[in-house]
Amino acid sequence: MAQSWRFSALADRHRALGSNLEDWNGMGTAWTYNSELADEHEAIRTRAGLMDVSGLKKVHYVGPHAESLLEYATTRDISKLYPGKSVYASMLNEAGKFVDDCIVYRTGPNAFMVVHGTGSGHEMLVRSAQGRQVAILFDDDMHDLSLQGPLAVNFLAEYVPGIRDLPYFHHLQTRLFDRPVMISRTGYTGERGYEIFCKAADAPVIWDSIVEKGRAMGIVPCSFTALDWLRVESSLLFFPYDNSEMYPFADQPAGDTLWELGLDFTVSRDKTEFRGATEHFRLKGKERFRIFGVMLEGDQAAEAGDTLHVDGTEVGVITCGMYSRLTGKSMAIARMKVDCAEQGMPLQVQGSLDVGAIAHTLPFDDPEKKKRTARG
Repeated sequence: MAQSWRFSALADRHRALGSNLEDWNGMGTAWTYNSELADEHEAIRTRAGLMDVSGLKKVHYVGPHAESLLEYATTRDISKLYPGKSVYASMLNEAGKFVDDCIVYRTGPNAFMVVHGTGSGHEMLVRSAQGRQVAILFDDDMHDLSLQGPLAVNFLAEYVPGIRDLPYFHHLQTRLFDRPVMISRTGYTGERGYEIFCKAADAPVIWDSIVEKGRAMGIVPCSFTALDWLRVESSLLFFPYDNSEMYPFADQPAGDTLWELGLDFTVSRDKTEFRGATEHFRLKGKERFRIFGVMLEGDQAAEAGDTLHVDGTEVGVITCGMYSRLTGKSMAIARMKVDCAEQGMPLQVQGSLDVGAIAHTLPFDDPEKKKRTARG
């Protein structure tokens, strides 16, 4: 395991399942277990799976200036959030290029929790908070267990009153197995799912209880890499693995626009003032590439870095691929030239595979997002 400075309260559980705990965001993370990834993928798509995503950065921003700090730093209208409501947002630099995404949870009138990924959003906010009335607490005691899949709500309904009524992107303060938790109806799978935020000391009890009590429903522990399979089907990006930080331009600095990444929906309607806004709007229609899907022939998954070609000319690169035994399809997310990002465009994949393919709209799974937003 890499030298990690953040402590995982579930490290022993992950090792028992066969993980070597690779570093992610400074925390030992279970990238794989001894179980088959296809089994983990199937569990989340058909039953439910439990994942430890505590490596996400969880930061509290509290004080009279917390709202204005987040209002300028993110693309969302933070003033519309009320306690119990959250939103997915992008963060840009002054050049209008993507540097991080996050979920902003309003926990009180002047209190927010922001869950950051691996970008530089947290550091950017810390710099911007200098001299303002806002306290910033990096909460490394809080752990995040993600229970995802169609049976997740059925399981939790036995222990959490009112969980069926919790709408998408809302959260509540409650108790689970007699431990204080915040449960959020969010996730990174495209399924109906819930994130359970708890104290580090309570994480082992909650983990063990879900695994034991959920066994009869087919709920199993799932590793972090299973998210790659799920995110390909559901068109969920993972910084920096789909970005120019990983696939640099030959003559330009790293940085992609929201228009290129397909994340322009994260700009709230009528919001025109946020960091990088002027450049963001100026760059509309100047896309150098598009994030798009690829449907491959055969039953093998493409690898990151495999290239896409049309009539012998390279037109893109695959950033993440997977093969689903549930659907019998090989799918991938790719960075593709704009004029090739059209449904049905014939492509040739080269690299780890040499097969035919077509460009395909995203997402592959549940394009109307009915699963993750279902009620009752």
